[in-house]
Amino acid sequence: MVVEATNATATFAGGCFWCIEADFAKVPGVLKVVSGYTGGSGENPTYESYAAKGHIEAVQVSYDPAKISYDQLLDVLWRHLDPTDAGGQFADRGPQYRSVIFYHDEEQRRLAEESKEVLGKSGRFTKPIATEILKFDKFYPAEAYHQGYAQKNPLRYKFYRHGSGRDTFIKRAWENLEHKTGFFSDEP
Repeated sequence: MVVEATNATATFAGGCFWCIEADFAKVPGVLKVVSGYTGGSGENPTYESYAAKGHIEAVQVSYDPAKISYDQLLDVLWRHLDPTDAGGQFADRGPQYRSVIFYHDEEQRRLAEESKEVLGKSGRFTKPIATEILKFDKFYPAEAYHQGYAQKNPLRYKFYRHGSGRDTFIKRAWENLEHKTGFFSDEP
């Protein structure tokens, strides 16, 4: 008898969803990444209306927990944003671009809080960790032209990403990776 693995879901916000989607899509064990909107009160947001409805640009990650753990996904998230910036991420400013970990269950909440605490005590950043941890409610996929944007529009994406300052910050913040296991590991 063959037992199929159950896939799991994680939802993260870290500024521009094109960048976060592209970062998670490269991770072994991640099966699918969808850009979208979450965290607001309005139904069926669009790119033109999501911010006014209180939503945040986010990604929903479908992953195989036999190949990658939620802890490791948190490591990936932390290494691809500025967790100290409460006003947005890089060139994208405003509450719709803030960083948030949306937990789907109490185990994800516990792991997110533990990870955030470890990062805050690590000394890697001089400012406090501003990333929020909120209960997941609903996720609305973004329009088709946003999905897989980095693959569909590689030149525009690379120009945007370089100009945003994201990669410069990430390289500087994580160049001396001290943690080798657990949170902030160098795998994946």
